[in-house]
Amino acid sequence: MTQLGTIPKPRRNVELLLLLLALAVGIGANMLVGVDREKAFDSDFWFQSSLLAVAALAFHVVLRIRAKYADPVILPLVVGLNGLGLAMIHRLDAPGDDTGNNQLRWTLIAMAVAIAVIWFLKDHRMLRRFTYISLAVSALLLILPLVPGISAGEILGARVWIRLGPMTFQPGEIAKITLAIFFAGYLSSNRDLILLAGRKVGPLQFPRFKDMGPMITAWLVSIGVLIFQRDLGTSVLFFGLFIVMIYVATSRISWVVIGVALLLGGGFVAAQVFSHVALRIDGWLNAFTDEVYGRQFGSSYQIVEGLFGMASGGLVGTGLGQGRPNLVPFANSDMIIASFGEELGLIGLFAIVMMYLLLFTRGFRAALGTRDAFGKLLACGLSFAVALQCFVVIGGVTRLIPLTGLTTPFLAAGGSSLLANWIIVGLLLMISHAARGPVDTTPLPPGNEPGAEASNKPTEAVKPL
Repeated sequence: MTQLGTIPKPRRNVELLLLLLALAVGIGANMLVGVDREKAFDSDFWFQSSLLAVAALAFHVVLRIRAKYADPVILPLVVGLNGLGLAMIHRLDAPGDDTGNNQLRWTLIAMAVAIAVIWFLKDHRMLRRFTYISLAVSALLLILPLVPGISAGEILGARVWIRLGPMTFQPGEIAKITLAIFFAGYLSSNRDLILLAGRKVGPLQFPRFKDMGPMITAWLVSIGVLIFQRDLGTSVLFFGLFIVMIYVATSRISWVVIGVALLLGGGFVAAQVFSHVALRIDGWLNAFTDEVYGRQFGSSYQIVEGLFGMASGGLVGTGLGQGRPNLVPFANSDMIIASFGEELGLIGLFAIVMMYLLLFTRGFRAALGTRDAFGKLLACGLSFAVALQCFVVIGGVTRLIPLTGLTTPFLAAGGSSLLANWIIVGLLLMISHAARGPVDTTPLPPGNEPGAEASNKPTEAVKPL
C-alpha cells in the first residue's frame, strides 16, 4: 500500500547514460595504458573491457527489475572508480605478474555478490532481525586471523588475513558491514535509553555513566584489533564508525567528545606501549630525516617516495603509463593514490576525490530519504565507513596523518576490500530504492524485534536522528 502523491521517477535511463560514460572512462584509461605498452587493442584489452562492460550492464538490468527507484548515480560512480583502478593495476603489472587479471576476477565476483544482495534482499529492514547475530558474526570474523590452521600469520607486520587454499582473505573487511548492521539495529532499538540525560557540563549534555557501555565495548574491540592484529587502520575505522552512528542516533556532540577523548587516549598509550604504533607515528613526524628514511623497519621510504612521485606529476600529471610509480613500494595497493597523483596530476587526483565525495553524499542522501530509523543509521554508517577509509588512506599518503595500511576503496588491489565495498554498494542501492520509491506502509512479516513496526509509520520521517 502506498501513499497518494507525486509518482517518483525511476531514473534508470539517466543511470544508463552515466554508466556508459563511466565505462568510457575506465576502458579509455586501460586503452591509454595499452598504448604506452604498444598493446592498445590486443585480445586481452577486448576481453577485459567486454567483461567489465557486461558485468556493469547486467548490474543495471538487475536494478531495473528489482530496485528501479535506486539512486541513479551510485553505480556509475563505483564502476568508474573500479575501472580506473583496474587500468592502474594493469599498468603497474611487471612482466609475468597477474595482479591486474586477479583484480578483474575479484571485480566480477564482487559485482555478482552485490547483484545477489539486491536480488534476494527485498527490504533492507529485514536485516534488523539479525542485529545480535551480526555482532556474533563480527566477533567470529575478527577472531579468525588469530586461529591456528587458517591464519595466514603475520604479513607486513599485521595479522589480519586468513588462508583459503592458494589465496588470502581479510575477514575484517566484511566485519565492518556486520558491525554497521549491529550498531544500526542496537541504536535504533535503544535510542530512548541512550538519550537519558546525565551530567551537564557547560553547553554539553553528557550521558549517564551506565549508558556508556556500548561505547566502551566498541573502544575495547578497537584496542583489541590494535593489540592482537596489529592493525592501526582497522582499529580506527571500527571505532570511528561507532562514534558517527551514535552521534547520528542521538544528535549529541557529547558522544563525539567522549569518543575522540577515548581515541586520543588509546592512541597515546598505544604509541608508548606498542613499537609498531610508535614507528608509524615517528615515520609520519620525522619522514625526511636520514635515520627514519633509511631504517630497516618502520622507515618513511614509502611515504617520501610517494610524495616525490606526486610532486613530479605536477598539475596535469605525466600521463597514464608515462610516470615511474612502480618505484614506490605497494604502488598498486596502499599507495595507488600516489600512483594516480603522479600520472594524472593534481587535477586528476581532485577528479577522483570528487567522485568519492559524490558517492558519500549520495549515500547520505539515501539515509536522509529513508523513513525508518534502522535504514537511516545503516546508510549513514556504511557511507561513513567508506568515507573514513578514503580519508585515512589519502591522509596517510599525503602525510596529513600516519600511514595505516588500509586500501583505497574500489581502486586498490585487494579482493577482500573490493568484495566488501561492492556489498556496501548493494545495500546502499537497496536503501536508496526504499527512500526514493513510493512510501510503503505495509508492516514487515512477524519476526522483527519489538518496536520495529513503529519504524514503518509515516511519522518516523519527522523524528530527529
